[in-house]
Amino acid sequence: MSNVVVIGGGAAGMMAAYAAGMCGHMVTLIEKNEKLGKKIYITGKGRCNFTNACDVEDFFKNVVSNPKFLYSALYTFSPESMIDFVEMHGTKTKVERGNRAFPESDHASDITKSLDKGLKEYGIKVLLNTKVQKIIIKDNIVNAIKLSDGSQIEADNVIVCTGGLSYSTTGSTGDGLKWAKDMGLKVTDCRPALVPCNCKESYIMSMQGLSLKNVNLKIFSGKKKLFDSFGEMLFTHFGVSGPLVLSASSIVGKRLQEEGSLNAFIDLKPALSYEELDARVLRDFNDNMNKHLSTVLRGLLPSSMVPVFIELMDFDDERQINSITKEERANLVSLLKAFPFTINGLREFKEAIITQGGVSVKEIDPSTMQCKNIKGLSFAGEVLDLDAFTGGFNLQIAWSTGYLAGISIQ
Repeated sequence: MSNVVVIGGGAAGMMAAYAAGMCGHMVTLIEKNEKLGKKIYITGKGRCNFTNACDVEDFFKNVVSNPKFLYSALYTFSPESMIDFVEMHGTKTKVERGNRAFPESDHASDITKSLDKGLKEYGIKVLLNTKVQKIIIKDNIVNAIKLSDGSQIEADNVIVCTGGLSYSTTGSTGDGLKWAKDMGLKVTDCRPALVPCNCKESYIMSMQGLSLKNVNLKIFSGKKKLFDSFGEMLFTHFGVSGPLVLSASSIVGKRLQEEGSLNAFIDLKPALSYEELDARVLRDFNDNMNKHLSTVLRGLLPSSMVPVFIELMDFDDERQINSITKEERANLVSLLKAFPFTINGLREFKEAIITQGGVSVKEIDPSTMQCKNIKGLSFAGEVLDLDAFTGGFNLQIAWSTGYLAGISIQ
């Protein structure tokens, strides 16, 4: 039986403490906030999309950084395992569109209550409002942790579950990343992920509040296509957001930081080929020869996009359809199929759902979550260089890595 200290009472930390307690260890869970699971309460807009009920092989397709590292963790504690865990601890669940799993009540607090029950089941000691200053290592072996009040807690094993840099108000302020660097571990560059993006053009901001559904977004670096996907997006006072953009930010974030800007295009009519759309536009024009272009465009576009199209095509607002040439019509169709704008930055960590980057997975044994070079030290959750798309995948990474870290303590 080992004396285990888990630092961080979020998703990974609560699960790691539960799993270590289940294996018969003496476990102390330390959280600097006034309650456990603070970040869990705000996930899924307070509903808590706590996992994705897909099979494990499909799960890997939604992991952006280092999916292969997660094989042991996800096969040891799968999405199905997590659903069973919360059901077993009193929370009924439901699965919605895209295999997203939620508590049936739509209350994130039910997930935290299930985890609390698990911790009580094995007598886990919980210290709230307690800040860890450092992890004490002697001869490359974990010895103790030092608290901010100067006191120490002896430990045979320490599991670091301190999260990344997103949602710093919930306590994710990069403590674990700093400790890892201080201990000589490699920490990869961190950037916001699943985050809205800034745009260069003022016409994007002029459409603030407009939501587009069933569109295709492509992002390029020069001629190289970095992202190509279908879904929903939103124009904001700073640029673009919405599910499509959040996913894109995780794929293009590194290249965007390196290059400063990327070219993006929206296909507003992805269900139609260029030729089919041209035929549709021609039909609309023929039916409305004496009407203004702006009037006909309202049949093709949301109203707030109409003035933007007229500006980009350099047309007069009062231009009549019967004066539009074949070349001008072709220009309109091209614009509908590839509406252009420039992404010139990611929003800040405070707006990001997750952090991309963290403790390098090369430092960690994927079958145990233990540090390869420091005995008795483990990492789990967002503090590691692991991230995925939205849909419950990131929380499942926390549950799976936390569980594996807990049961792997000797």
